[in-house]
Order: sequence, then structure tokens, then C-alpha cells
Amino acid sequence: MSDPDARIVVDNVTLAFGDNVVQRNISFTVKRGEIFVIMGGSGCGKSTMLRAMIGLLHPAQGNVYYDGEPLWQEDEDKRLALQRRFGVLFQSGALWSSMTLAENVALPLTQYTPLASADIARIVALKLALVGLQGFEDYYPSAISGGMKKRAGLARAIALDPGILFFDEPSAGLDPISSKHLDNLILELRAGLGATIVMVTHELPSIFAVADNGIFLDAATHTGIAQGNPRDLLAHSPNPTVREFLMRGETGPAAAAPTT
Repeated sequence: MSDPDARIVVDNVTLAFGDNVVQRNISFTVKRGEIFVIMGGSGCGKSTMLRAMIGLLHPAQGNVYYDGEPLWQEDEDKRLALQRRFGVLFQSGALWSSMTLAENVALPLTQYTPLASADIARIVALKLALVGLQGFEDYYPSAISGGMKKRAGLARAIALDPGILFFDEPSAGLDPISSKHLDNLILELRAGLGATIVMVTHELPSIFAVADNGIFLDAATHTGIAQGNPRDLLAHSPNPTVREFLMRGETGPAAAAPTT
């Protein structure tokens, strides 16, 4: 935790529901400005780990540190202050169906800033334009596609210009073209905002397109069995479970291996 480049440190975290241990003794560091991927097969605890990192699930053991400050501490006000540094894109987009896209994006601005309505409207228009939804301010979530809902959720996640962004399966349910566009948008936002990004995914194209670093969570052993850049893990990991995960499907070794 003394590393000046460390934005997030997950320190010896165990996740459990009663006697059911999901993951145990997980430790990793996310550096400032990095895109860090939490990967693994279904049921390994990826989203559960994300919930612990954003303050929605108390770990059975361990802590999560943001710039050296512990998230899980007795002072709830300090935890809430840390959480306000985050922007979160949930798997479903989690848009309010009764609100327009503009109203959804405006919600954190109206709750957490003293800005006037006209200023909020300008910021909302800018955020929606950044994700390619200019002109859709008055649309309701039911009137747009799944990919557009993800982008609207992303606009809301960046409404307060957070330094840390969390994405839970952002490409889930999207066609390959929409997924690729979303990956490109994530890279553009990292470059434009300088944000540190933590992304939960099992989608190989996204993993290889955006990740600087990552951890592989294993459902069988209930722990992390590999850490590093996914392309390096594909080329050099001695663990057959990790290699099988990274070589599956059409994005196999020929397509995903590092180019020289």
C-alpha cells in the first residue's frame, strides 16, 4: 500500500455468504490510469468481488484501499465519501425506466452537486454526446437498444467526472459490433478522463482489446490463480485452466496471441 502508483489495493479479501466461501485470500493492486479486468468463468465470484470493491458487500475478511484509505471501516461517512469517487456501470445498465435518458444522467448531479438546472442540462448533453447519444435526451430506456442502454448507463457513470470507474459485464448481451464500439468508447474515456477502470468480464474480445492487467478468479479452487496482462497470461501462464479460458472459441490463440 506504499506504492505511489497504486490507486486501488485489494488486501487479503475473502468473500462469503455464511459458510459458503466464494473467493478467499484475494490480493491485487490496480495502478493509477490502468484498465484492470476481473475475469473467470461463470459463478467464480467476479461480480461479487466488484460489489465488495464498490461498498455493496462487506468482505468476510480483508479490506479494499483507495489511495491508501480503507473502504471497509467503522466510519460510514468516510466510506460514503470514498464511494462518491466512483462511477459504476451495472450489467443491465440499471436505468430508471420512468425517467428519460437526460433525467437518468442528471440524477447524480441533482443529488450531489449544487449546480443550477441549466448547468446540469449542459453537462447532461455533453455526457450523452461523449457516448454517442446526442439527440436522445428525451428518449425513455424502453425506446432504445441494449447497446444504447449500456452507453446511457455509462454517461450516468461519468456524470460526476469520477476518478475510478467500475464496469460489470459491459458487453453482456451485445452483438459483436456493438461490443467493439463499447470497448473503443472505454479506451477513449480512459484517455480523455484519465480514469482508473476496473471491469468484470468473461468476454475475450473485450479482455484482449482493453485490459492492461487483470486477475483470474477460479470457481473450483475459490481463489485467484493468475494475475497479469491477459496476452502475457495467454502466452506464458503454466496453469491449464487459465490457458483454456483464454484460448476458447473463435478468439483462440491464433487470433488473440500478441503480434510481433
